[in-house]
Amino acid sequence: MNQASESLISSLQEAFPAGIREVIDDFHELTVVITPDVLHEACFALRDQHGFEQLVDLFGVDFLGHGEAEWETVSASSTGFSRAVEPATSGRFKFSPSEDGAVVSDRYAVEYLLLSVARNCRIRVRCYCADSEMPRVSSVVDIWNSADWYEREAFDLFGILFEGHPDLRRILTDYGFIGHPFRKDFPQIGNVEMRYDPETRRVVYQPVTIEPRVLVPKVSRPVTVDADAETGEHNA
Repeated sequence: MNQASESLISSLQEAFPAGIREVIDDFHELTVVITPDVLHEACFALRDQHGFEQLVDLFGVDFLGHGEAEWETVSASSTGFSRAVEPATSGRFKFSPSEDGAVVSDRYAVEYLLLSVARNCRIRVRCYCADSEMPRVSSVVDIWNSADWYEREAFDLFGILFEGHPDLRRILTDYGFIGHPFRKDFPQIGNVEMRYDPETRRVVYQPVTIEPRVLVPKVSRPVTVDADAETGEHNA
């Protein structure tokens, strides 16, 4: 961490002593984790006092199942092409916390990528939503106008509510869409599909009919030749 970053972090910690949860300095990227109760005030300070006049991006994150292996295997690794040797599911996690109704702490987060053109530096701000059942944070549209459609996208895909947003509604999915497709426990094949019905002459919705399947290639095993060449058969 350079001197400018250290000065910035010290200033934020002094202004919000209980609002800075963590400071992460990895891969030459500075990330500041801020609590929801001081998020709006801290973003104002980052813009007006520290020169981060541009919000480059804003997006939601679902940490459900973070760090867990997608497939449980014995003789193969949980990463790379070998992870689909013995899939435990049809290509999705078994999210037990979501299935049994348990509350997952720090499941949803909103991340803000800020740029200071004058200082030629960037910072990432992360804010975990306090309530995983109904995740919500303060809107920053009044601080950076570019947050308008970014927050609508995060609401549409993750179901994160942005309090104070002037027009919080879906932006990518259909108006009658049910659920939020970027949540980890949302079915990979979806819940419904639509098709054109020639009898009613309109597009209709129906339960999804495709079968889930593993999309990760299985590991390739070497082909062995049977010792008995007279049979002319090969065993894989």
